[in-house]
Amino acid sequence: MKKINVLMLALLAAGWSLNALAESQIEAGKVAVAKANCAACHGADFHSPVDPAYPKLAGQHKDYLAHALTAYRRGKGGPNSRSNPIMEPIAKNLSDQDISNIAAYLHSLPGPLVLRK
Repeated sequence: MKKINVLMLALLAAGWSLNALAESQIEAGKVAVAKANCAACHGADFHSPVDPAYPKLAGQHKDYLAHALTAYRRGKGGPNSRSNPIMEPIAKNLSDQDISNIAAYLHSLPGPLVLRK
C-alpha cells in the first residue's frame, strides 16, 4: 500500500511539474510572439489575419506550427523548407526554444480550428 501511495504522489508531483512547465512555455511564447510582431499580419487574436491568404494561427496544432516555423527558418530550397519573403527573416531569428514556445502559446489560444470525428 505504501508503494502505491508513494507512486501516486510522484505521479501527482510530475503532473504539477508538467503543468507548470507548459504554463511557463506558453508565457514565453506570448513574449516571443510579441517580439516577432506576429499580430501585425495574423491579427491581434491570431484568428483574424489582415489578409485572408494569411493563416489563422490560434488553436492550430503545436507540431504543425513548429514544423512550419522551422521550415521557414530553413528558407528557400532544401528538404522540408518553405519560402516567404516576410516569414523567412522572422523565423531565422528564432531559436528552437522560441519556436517551441510560440507553438505552445498559439496552440493554447481559442481558435476556429475544428476537428472532424
